[in-house]
Amino acid sequence: MSFSVDTWQPPQDWVAIRTIDMHTGGEPLRVILDGFPALEGDRVLDYRNFIRDHYDHLRTTLMFEPRGHADMYGVVVTPSQVADFGVVFLHNEGYSTMCGHATIAIAKLAVEAQWVNVQEPETHIRIEAPCGLLHAYVKVEDGQAVDMRFQNVSSFVVDLDQKVEVPGLGKVKYDLAYGGAFYAFVDADALGIPCTPEAYQRLIQTGMDIKRAVMAQRDIQHPTEPDLGFLYGTIFIGGPVSEGVDSRNVCIFAEGEVDRSPTGSGVSARMAIHHVRGEIGVGEWMKIESILGTTFDCRVLQTVDYEGIPAVIPEVRGTAFITGKHEFVIDPADPLKRGFVFR
Repeated sequence: MSFSVDTWQPPQDWVAIRTIDMHTGGEPLRVILDGFPALEGDRVLDYRNFIRDHYDHLRTTLMFEPRGHADMYGVVVTPSQVADFGVVFLHNEGYSTMCGHATIAIAKLAVEAQWVNVQEPETHIRIEAPCGLLHAYVKVEDGQAVDMRFQNVSSFVVDLDQKVEVPGLGKVKYDLAYGGAFYAFVDADALGIPCTPEAYQRLIQTGMDIKRAVMAQRDIQHPTEPDLGFLYGTIFIGGPVSEGVDSRNVCIFAEGEVDRSPTGSGVSARMAIHHVRGEIGVGEWMKIESILGTTFDCRVLQTVDYEGIPAVIPEVRGTAFITGKHEFVIDPADPLKRGFVFR
């Protein structure tokens, strides 16, 4: 006996949205390709704000249960006047300014779906993100994307060795840096928290407590774009668990999401911190692992002056995989059509 759903089609008054699902280092990515309403604006930041103001219910529908989960991540692919295409990043809290794992994944998909002119042995892809223009480079063999790296926007240190009072923890030392998004970096060992799956819930709670305390303590301002000026998350830095790795990164971002990857924008900001501290030179690679043990290779490609601030251009390398091709439908009579979240 065979079973088929080919004879079933959604009624005309239902919304149908088609996606490709992927992961980079274990961190999910739902790439929204078709069925999303037309967007208004001239640049990705305009599209981002338009979705937030008019179609936020589609973000929750696709990111939240029953179609997603508390740690789901997504991207809307948009037109761009300055790049091959643009990207608007989605998550459980709203809209982020930069996402490295999504950049790695979308670069792979752009090659394998032939959105760009594919060149062997390497294809250069320009991607307009809310934080600025990203340059991705995909190693191509027989038409397949086998390795991806991207050059991030100018990344810089805001403050080192700051302290904030956190309820239940006392004074916590942190560094504040930008890698397309702003993060507070803390020493996991100093807090007695292992960067391992066993400490998952503790990492979420502590990370959010630190994030909220830093947000209450200070304003976060981007030098040129007010829309980019907010604290995205807390990143715990710990010693390596796996052989051949320099350190481990666990990022708690948005509303308590845990990045399964080492966090591309986070390691970008780390490159700025390590360079300022004299711990890494231009061109030197670091291998940073995630809570899962998946890795990104990262380095300072060059130093730059960004709006009078000493900054670096980081480069991050990783791999991504396609996990599914989906058509999600929205029944207007479904009382849970806009989604819900349990953790």
